[in-house]
Amino acid sequence: MPADHPDPPAGPGPDTRTEVRTPAPPCPDGLGLGPVARALYAYAVDRYSFTAEEAAAALGRDLAGVRTAVGELTSAYLLQPAPGPAAGRRWSAVAPRAAAARALAPLTRRVRETQDEMDRLRGALEELVPQYEAGAAQRDLTRSGHLELVTDLAAVRGVIAELAESCEHELLTSQPGGGRPQSALEEAIGRDEAMLARGVRIRTIYQHTARYSRPTAAYVERVTALGAQVRTLGDGLMRMLVFDRHTGVMGVRDVGGAALVVREANVVHFMAGAFERSWVGAEPFPVSVGPDLARTISEELRRTIVRLLSEGMEDKVIARRLGMSQRTCQRHIAEIMRAVGATSRFQAGYLLHTALTSPQHPPPDEP
Repeated sequence: MPADHPDPPAGPGPDTRTEVRTPAPPCPDGLGLGPVARALYAYAVDRYSFTAEEAAAALGRDLAGVRTAVGELTSAYLLQPAPGPAAGRRWSAVAPRAAAARALAPLTRRVRETQDEMDRLRGALEELVPQYEAGAAQRDLTRSGHLELVTDLAAVRGVIAELAESCEHELLTSQPGGGRPQSALEEAIGRDEAMLARGVRIRTIYQHTARYSRPTAAYVERVTALGAQVRTLGDGLMRMLVFDRHTGVMGVRDVGGAALVVREANVVHFMAGAFERSWVGAEPFPVSVGPDLARTISEELRRTIVRLLSEGMEDKVIARRLGMSQRTCQRHIAEIMRAVGATSRFQAGYLLHTALTSPQHPPPDEP
């Protein structure tokens, strides 16, 4: 029994002392209070102090159950010994917020210690950066760190987060493949808002099909309100990010979740130049797509499908290039085949190639 809770005077009769349990942090899934403990707490908040015997009589509960409930409430920091001298053990209720402060104190201290340890570890690793960069300057391109292949998706996200955090002036992004997944947008929004808040200029290019993605449109509306610029293009995008025209991150062909981190100045310059060429031909991303705009986009997509079909590309390749589902792509191709009177993809490709290469035979209009 703790020293700050004196025993009651000795005397005849049953032992009325209440066992005081060592306070323990609340259960992860809640306080874990039983019905007797909750009833006892409701009883306690209505009076200045009470004994277990008084509570048992008032609540119509057995004394052993009330004593167990006292232990539960003291473990949750919701009961404390009543101040002042008393003939017996008396208890008083503690406000939930005060109990929370006591219960969370060890966790808060642990979080602070963990953060301090993270800062120490980060500082120790940062001390090695100059040594690494000095050594990198002595190596050739593929072994110098100028080109770094990262094949783990979590590691790629970590690299992007680090680069975004240190970005000071400009971020260029091109994202082929239509609308982006909700999870990717949720991850990007906080990072992009933080960059925009500190004055970083953000320009992004999507494919036209991204305009029909509600999550993507909502994301675009949110970031453009903060100053970002977003445009769309039909085809010809490479997946990449360029930070301050100093470091680039580009997708790796046929390797999902992988990325190539580029720090070689000439390659980054090429990536930024490719982005600028795409940006000139791209169109502003509207947060709502009206009938006239939808018709214009549909016609541009159709012309692109005609061109790719005439080159002999397969349905799934065309769909991937344009950021649409294979079923939607096949529907467009079927309409094009009907328009040119083709009965097979081979025949359609031949007729379309002839139409595209002959000024006298332009591609057919939408049926």
